[in-house]
Amino acid sequence: MSDAKSSKNILLLGFVSLLNDISSEIIQPVLPLFIASLGGGSLAVGLIGGISDGLPSLLKVLAGYWSDRLGKRKPLVVAGYALSAVGKLFLPAATTWQQVFLLKTLERSGKGVRSAPRDAMISESAEEGRRGKGFGLHRAMDSTGAVIGSILAYLLWQNGMSYSSIFMVAGVLSVLALLPFYRVKESFRAPSCMVKLKLSDLSPELRRFLFIAGLFALGNFSYMFFILRAQGLFSGAEAVAAPLLLYALFNLVYALLALPVGIWSDQVGRRKVLALGYALFALTALGFAFVTSLAGLIALFALYGLVYALVDGSERAYVSDLCPGNLRGSSLGLYYGAIGLAAIISSLAAGALWAWWGAEATFIFGAGAAALAATALLGMKKTEVVAMP
Repeated sequence: MSDAKSSKNILLLGFVSLLNDISSEIIQPVLPLFIASLGGGSLAVGLIGGISDGLPSLLKVLAGYWSDRLGKRKPLVVAGYALSAVGKLFLPAATTWQQVFLLKTLERSGKGVRSAPRDAMISESAEEGRRGKGFGLHRAMDSTGAVIGSILAYLLWQNGMSYSSIFMVAGVLSVLALLPFYRVKESFRAPSCMVKLKLSDLSPELRRFLFIAGLFALGNFSYMFFILRAQGLFSGAEAVAAPLLLYALFNLVYALLALPVGIWSDQVGRRKVLALGYALFALTALGFAFVTSLAGLIALFALYGLVYALVDGSERAYVSDLCPGNLRGSSLGLYYGAIGLAAIISSLAAGALWAWWGAEATFIFGAGAAALAATALLGMKKTEVVAMP
């Protein structure tokens, strides 16, 4: 694939993610408030956040493997986005938090099908030595959609739309997100092959990193707990408006910094960038444990956005650096599976800690796991190739 077509592929995949994230982020900040309105407490939020994010992540293992076996990425990517659109279109009909749980799991299962093959496409479409930039550009476009979506969620709510009507708008946008795939080209440079999905085929460095990424994911519980924490400091109409705006701030910081951080990781190495991100998350979680003011929340949601800019794309690029090309889909799938299992445990534990000992215990738990992950990562040998400027 030529460089021009490669760059176009990343831009088109970024545009798909931008549209899809506008749709998703209309739902995301409203969802914990909707669950609460249906009688779901912190345990329900933990169940929905953990299972809907974690269980579909296990699909990423199979989807990455399938894409390596098929020698094709695009069909699975398209199918994944289409499945998410179906889940969103039915969400407005939910009348109990249990129905929300089922539909949210279906919607996130689409992410499980698409993510590993899509990230493999991005890795294969990026110029040699510039994977950080490629993933950074994609994450920047994705998070720009998140900014637009979270602001739209606030505006739609301010204009008096019901939760169901807001979700319907999101469902229609998710269907429109499928249109750019008409111009996306297949990226796989190898024919279909007999690939065996075995941990022993991965390098020791990649296996160690999968463990460390899982440890960080154990403390990086669902964003919905951050929304609930912010909501608890407000009353009346502000209890909905303030969390929506703070979530928009998180996405704005993430969108602005994702690309420069990706370029920076090409220059200084993923390990340093990730260790910084893990350590900052530990500090951010501690801040959420003890925050008492709006000014504090503004600073912490901005730091939360910086953490995601440092971690989200860099983890994927690091996995791509540490695996052979013919196992890239499988390796990314195993990465998603590892953090998915951790996410299930993380959000269920966070919900239980919140219910038993309060919000402070939840965020202290997150800070501890992230600090351990940062320490373990700094203990890894330097294995990645740092791109020359």
